[in-house]
Amino acid sequence: MSNLTHINEKGQPAMVDVGAKQPTLRIATARSIIHMPLEVIAHFTDGDIKSKKGSVFQTAILAGIMGAKKTSDLIPLCHPLSLDNCKVDIHINEQNEVIIDCTASITAKTGIELEALVGATVAALTVYDMCKALSHDIVIKETKLMSKTGGKSDFIRE
Repeated sequence: MSNLTHINEKGQPAMVDVGAKQPTLRIATARSIIHMPLEVIAHFTDGDIKSKKGSVFQTAILAGIMGAKKTSDLIPLCHPLSLDNCKVDIHINEQNEVIIDCTASITAKTGIELEALVGATVAALTVYDMCKALSHDIVIKETKLMSKTGGKSDFIRE
């Protein structure tokens, strides 16, 4: 028998039954990293990138929050959750990478990691969409869970 949680006893996909679990405060942070070519970084001023479509980071923040809220519509076996909070922070580091951190929280019977991961990913895709007219050499390098608390176990990436 598999240890995968989304497989039932017949080996078929199944939603995890969280009915008997007690609600706990759950917080998760995910990070997406985007490598930006210099022709895009050249447009970085006052903490944002200005494009013909508008403020890149402000739009990506809104998109990330919207993505986190729609996670169960995108991931088939994900429970629909009503987030208590979702925050997206965006900055450029010394390596000309856009760092997107999405933190989602809820008091619930199931985790919030997917919401944070989807929020960070949708924000990254929005940055790409808004900057692609400046360069197609934008690379979304990675998206990863940075931390989660609540539930059976906590996780913190070193």
